[in-house]
Amino acid sequence: MGSECEAEGAMVSLRIEGTLAEIGLDAGRLNLVTRPLLRDLKKTLRRIEDEPDIRCVILHGNPTAFCAGSDVGEFASLGADASERKILFEDHVLRCLAALPIPTIAAIDGVALGGGFELALACDIRVAGQGARIGLPESRLGGLASSGAVRLARLVGPARAKEMLFTGCIVEARSAFDWGLVNRVGDDALVEARRLADEIVQRGPLSNRLAKTLVDAALDQPVDAALSLANTAQQRIFDGPDLHEGADAFFAKRDPVFASRSPDMEGRPS
Repeated sequence: MGSECEAEGAMVSLRIEGTLAEIGLDAGRLNLVTRPLLRDLKKTLRRIEDEPDIRCVILHGNPTAFCAGSDVGEFASLGADASERKILFEDHVLRCLAALPIPTIAAIDGVALGGGFELALACDIRVAGQGARIGLPESRLGGLASSGAVRLARLVGPARAKEMLFTGCIVEARSAFDWGLVNRVGDDALVEARRLADEIVQRGPLSNRLAKTLVDAALDQPVDAALSLANTAQQRIFDGPDLHEGADAFFAKRDPVFASRSPDMEGRPS
């Protein structure tokens, strides 16, 4: 049975169906990034961390906008204290999203611009609807996609990232796929994301958590340190029940039934 949890007046909804969690941005037609939305998103991410059975998370908006970016109307009141009132808190929430130890999918229908695309970049996988429009157009206003510049460069390389940042171009779904900005394009991003999530949640939950750790380590750490981490992770797989269940299921010609959560999944290896 699934459950839906939505605080009255909240800008973020949470729906849990079995091992899949769906976070819905619900801040109006454009889902603008504001401090109240970020605050609600942070609370929801904390809630997910406390749900041990969740194996995948989908972040989505509405058909018009995944998230159209920051509320430009807030900029007039920001100046020397922008770090305190916006920049650091926004970065903190993006880091919380990126640090979730389970696979995350951004389902992008409509526009994902500026801070909205930065939310999508903090997810592991991005799925776009046919009509999606994606970009970091801050330079058009003389602004800067700061954390977005870093994550974008790691995703598509420096040359493509610089072109997008320097021009502030907005990319259609098919071009976004060709450029490596999104993994898949479908008629409806949320439907396609659910299809992908259905595959993910059937796989070994500890395996997927450790795979996420190792891919991130491959980008963040020297190769020798990342390979040492890989050896530790592999031993955890052999110590746990999932691999043995998978092998038994293989020989029995049946689908494996993985434990909801292995006893040692309280943290990521370090």
